[in-house]
Amino acid sequence: VDLKANYKFDHPRDMEFVECKINKGKLGPAFKKEAGAVIEALNEMTDKQKLEMDAAINENGVYELKVCTGARYNITREMAKVKTVTKRVQEVPFIPSVIEPAFGVGRIIYTILEHTFRSREMEDQELRCYLSLPPVVAPTKVSVLPISSNPTQFKPTMHKITDALKEHGISYKVDDSGQAIGKRYARTDEIGIPFGITIDFQSLNDDTVTLRERDSMSQIRLPIADVAELVYRLCSDRMTWEQAAEKYPKFDAQHA
Repeated sequence: VDLKANYKFDHPRDMEFVECKINKGKLGPAFKKEAGAVIEALNEMTDKQKLEMDAAINENGVYELKVCTGARYNITREMAKVKTVTKRVQEVPFIPSVIEPAFGVGRIIYTILEHTFRSREMEDQELRCYLSLPPVVAPTKVSVLPISSNPTQFKPTMHKITDALKEHGISYKVDDSGQAIGKRYARTDEIGIPFGITIDFQSLNDDTVTLRERDSMSQIRLPIADVAELVYRLCSDRMTWEQAAEKYPKFDAQHA
């Protein structure tokens, strides 16, 4: 495969080139069946190598040519003559020092999605698919899910939580639709959101919420004042879910 590219000049230029004129009539009888390999090696020489060969022949009458197989051949002036010529050229060939591969960010993202795709069977329910994106990679870190879409009951608490998430620089998604909480969990799992904050009726009484982990579907209960900081620590690899589960009480709810 020819890996050379051509650099085109705006105007023709006079450039010096080193040529090696090969005398096949002398090479053939001298090297017989190996003459082809010798000719190929001579043709692949750089200008610097050609000049070195010419200097060696001028000084010693012979140049020792080494080919890729490791074999060595003595080249004389009768077999190859080197001369410098001037040519007017419009372009010159070169081998790029940097080759840009066709591997962009799109393929990297596709690979991440493929390697994090999961599915699980739920009791008496259809197969559910989800993306097990690590929290540090997931574009949306947490979902905020009021158990009810009643604005008068849950909106103030929801705004309190989202304001705290903003202060910590945490990306979030609010799903306050009227669908069942289980279906909303499934929707956020499908797009790889690692954590879910659920605001339920107990939240109105004691200012606590539940925090759900996507892969295990387990939940803990904690004060609203702690939830943004905890999500931040979980998403920045400063704390594991297991450590969080040891710190806060487990919330027993039917997996949804």
